[in-house]
Amino acid sequence: MGAIEQVDPAEAGLNAERLKRIPAYFETYIEKRKLPCVAALVARGGQVAHLSFQGTTEMGSGRPIDADTIYRIYSMTKPVTSVAAMMLFEEGALRLDHEVYRYIPEFQDVLVMGEDGRLQKPARAMTVRDLFLHTSGLTYSFIVQTPVDALYRQRKLEYSTWKGDLKSFCEALAQAPLVFSPGDRWNYSNSTDVLGRVVEVASGMSLDRFFQSRIFGPLGMKDTGFHVPAESIDRLMACYARNPDTGVISQADAPGAASRYASAPNVFSGGGGLASTIGDYFRFCLMLAGGGELDGVRILSPKTLEFMTMNHLPGNKTLKDMGDKTFSESRMDGSGFGLGWAVTTDVVATTQPGSVGTYSWGGMASTFFWIDPVEDIIAIQMTQLMPSGAYPIRPQLQQLVYAAIDD
Repeated sequence: MGAIEQVDPAEAGLNAERLKRIPAYFETYIEKRKLPCVAALVARGGQVAHLSFQGTTEMGSGRPIDADTIYRIYSMTKPVTSVAAMMLFEEGALRLDHEVYRYIPEFQDVLVMGEDGRLQKPARAMTVRDLFLHTSGLTYSFIVQTPVDALYRQRKLEYSTWKGDLKSFCEALAQAPLVFSPGDRWNYSNSTDVLGRVVEVASGMSLDRFFQSRIFGPLGMKDTGFHVPAESIDRLMACYARNPDTGVISQADAPGAASRYASAPNVFSGGGGLASTIGDYFRFCLMLAGGGELDGVRILSPKTLEFMTMNHLPGNKTLKDMGDKTFSESRMDGSGFGLGWAVTTDVVATTQPGSVGTYSWGGMASTFFWIDPVEDIIAIQMTQLMPSGAYPIRPQLQQLVYAAIDD
């Protein structure tokens, strides 16, 4: 808890007047009751040059959001899980080319459902790297595209409502067929949940304990976890959902003690289970931008971060090349995928300014971050509205940030 230290934007090579466009622009969303709030942080050279908080913890009521507000970050959990797995990689506890069944035996007999509906053996085994890349052949229950995701819904393969733990959830995923043979395509999926289970097996620790002892504690991320403790629960804001057909916005999860985040979940979801503050996630991003180190604490080697932020899709393909019909938390044009996040490979194809090598990801409730190593920029946006594609607020923030660069 507490204030986030800021500097004069000029010290960071950013234009103060142009940064003021950020809250001015997003105020319309709040006035028109399209969003409950918007928090935005822009840093350059590790220094926060812009920090704005608009709106309230509940739509049209509640208290103003601030640096202490806690948000459900959903899929912004994925980079944390990816970092955890690469920490174990650095220690020799796992390899990217290992078959997933070495850690979760049930995946040894997994089958692929062909377009004709027949089950067949995959061309090759699913690897740990497939889990990082979402090239595993797994899917999500909310992606309504194939008979496999329909089967997920039928079997209630959803981490937030699963009655068992992460181990049993992953074992159940292995009993369902794959959408395609591993490596053939890119498909957003429960892959990172399975990667979280690999972290548990390789480390001998539950995912929540690993995160706390190896990442959150050392980095001083005091308000990040799979649930919000009683002493902090009043800082958790409400979450909303927009009906794509009617445009009607309704509350999807209550604020405070009435939220499901008030108690520990059954499944520690490495793909989407964390809640956090903008300041905590900034510390995580500072570590990434710092080559794996923050305030004298080294989480990863700079070479490991360099490796993670390369495009690992085969033949330098983009998300659009490999997953043109699926869902993504980042623009698919001009983006490849690294070990845990999208990576910009073609700035022109993204249709807005940026830099090759920028890596980013977002969450289901419209949270988002990106790190631009060329311009040394970190930007984070927080709000709580599902689905994340309801409005184009992510590229809009990027437009406003890059327009503020002065040098």
